[in-house]
Amino acid sequence: MRAINIGLTEEQRQGVANLLNQDLADAYLLLVKTKKYHWDVVGPQFRSLHQLWEEHYEKLTENIDALAERVRALGCYPVGTMEGFLQIATLKEHSGDVPTATGMVANLVEDHEQIIRNLREHIDQSSEEFHDEGTADFLTGLMEEHEEMAWMLRSFIEGQELQPDGSKPETGTKTPVGV
Repeated sequence: MRAINIGLTEEQRQGVANLLNQDLADAYLLLVKTKKYHWDVVGPQFRSLHQLWEEHYEKLTENIDALAERVRALGCYPVGTMEGFLQIATLKEHSGDVPTATGMVANLVEDHEQIIRNLREHIDQSSEEFHDEGTADFLTGLMEEHEEMAWMLRSFIEGQELQPDGSKPETGTKTPVGV
């Protein structure tokens, strides 16, 4: 087998691959949870959440493929089993739990935010510890996508009233009707 010579040592490549595999495991668990909620959501927000989660799991599927391919580009192998994912993921399953629509949204926000925190850490490690700017850049793009998905989900449950200028009203005040 030909040696890989991309400016990173084997140890650096393996270190980055380990980070990517954890991100892959978390993304896969989030995909499964998003799909499950897509199937199980009920109530007045059914249609909007059903559609939003379809958009999200399609994006997550693309990201999962990109993560696995990045691991391969570094000459390593991605985790590819549920057992493997569950061993290294930072997200947790909630087997048998079917929360309300709002509870589902809150759970997904929490998971996206955990992934965002992990990605921030992995970006720093990729760049500073392993000197892999390519992976740091790749992870930055993934982080931005998770930030957007988390924002969309948070917007669903926040429901904060806004002033006409876009600012939040002071606590205890209401926006006048007709403004």
